[in-house]
Amino acid sequence: MRWHHALVSDIIDELSWRGLIAISTDPDELRKALDTGPVTFYCGFDPTAPGMHIGNLVQMLTLRRIQLAGHRPIGLVGGATGLIGDPSGKSTERVLNSADVVAGWVDRIRGEVSRFIDLGPGPTGGLIVSNLEWTGQLSALEFLRDVGKHFSVNRMLDRESVKARLEGGGISYTEFSYQLLQALDYLELYRRYGCTLQTGGSDQWGNLVSGVDLIRRVEGTSVHALATPLITKPDGTKYGKTEGGAIWLSADLMPPYSFYQFWLNRADDEVPGLLKAFSLKSREEIEALIAESVSRPALRAGQRALAEEMTTLVHGAEECVRVVAASRALFGQGALEDLDEGTLSAAVAELRPGEISVPGGELPSVVNLIAEAGIVPSLSAARRAIAEGGAYLNNRKITDVNAAPGPEDLLHGRYLVLRRGKRTVGAVIVQL
Repeated sequence: MRWHHALVSDIIDELSWRGLIAISTDPDELRKALDTGPVTFYCGFDPTAPGMHIGNLVQMLTLRRIQLAGHRPIGLVGGATGLIGDPSGKSTERVLNSADVVAGWVDRIRGEVSRFIDLGPGPTGGLIVSNLEWTGQLSALEFLRDVGKHFSVNRMLDRESVKARLEGGGISYTEFSYQLLQALDYLELYRRYGCTLQTGGSDQWGNLVSGVDLIRRVEGTSVHALATPLITKPDGTKYGKTEGGAIWLSADLMPPYSFYQFWLNRADDEVPGLLKAFSLKSREEIEALIAESVSRPALRAGQRALAEEMTTLVHGAEECVRVVAASRALFGQGALEDLDEGTLSAAVAELRPGEISVPGGELPSVVNLIAEAGIVPSLSAARRAIAEGGAYLNNRKITDVNAAPGPEDLLHGRYLVLRRGKRTVGAVIVQL
């Protein structure tokens, strides 16, 4: 993928304005290094889940932003560390996945990360590597002598991720050793590619500085670490979770329509922080969107811009066009019949549809269906909606209180979309 965004003149100022710096090692020296010339830097992604989510997206976009400022990114896929499990942010021991499962997830992560950094030639051309390359053949004795010897257990016990577990259900030696493995990654990338900066989430800070310490002890060199904060809502609660689970980036784990709706449905007070943290638009464009969102909140300009940019970025422009069309069609601004089944199915799922079984093939009346879809509280309310001209079946106004759809009205053979007025929409899935 080739990217065409304007270069950022001062990446530290840029990240700071976006609220993307929680902590870093020696800020003045880090700024000087980034100002002096191309810095090779990396971020690691462990295959401990079947896909990537929006928390990972923050890190991938951070890689992209720093690359746009003229530096060389490395996306590290944890083919080795994914077999161990990071204790950071976990109150209990992870369940270890099989080597085959982890290998499959490694391939998926490699593909995801490669979409967010430019892998083209030149001094800023990015790389994707796996830490299994240098850890897979490493013997236990070599690891203990060459890496473990440089770590104080006292210091390791002070790490927040370890302390939290010791105060709770305890921690295995396997997960306790994770920070040594991540430190080894940084050392290897320093030796192989001259990598002098590691980025990651603030929950990774202990692991990040372990690598800084190891390189200082082994190579006698000062390198850097920079952590982004956890992206939270204005009330401090976490993003990344819905009633159905994580906000996944892969279409097979979360349909693009649902992904689009996640961003579209953000509250007004969430928009400024989300635009700064996720959008690749310029500062001037973001400030204009924030100003418009404040002055004309009913237009939801910030939410729409964010939803379209993120869906295009993650799923592609064509998919974004499809989900925008579906979103409009549900509210009467397009033909529902034109939507492909996958997009319509995802859109209907967001409406929490009712399900009915019609063994004989004769569908209930629209009055019954409107009530079944939860659009109105009662059959009498459904009749009133039709009499007042405010009831729609598949965006077609219904005027007869006795009207009933036929099998030919079923979208893709099983869906009916019902609406009252402009905004109250529901759906029914029919089993003939």
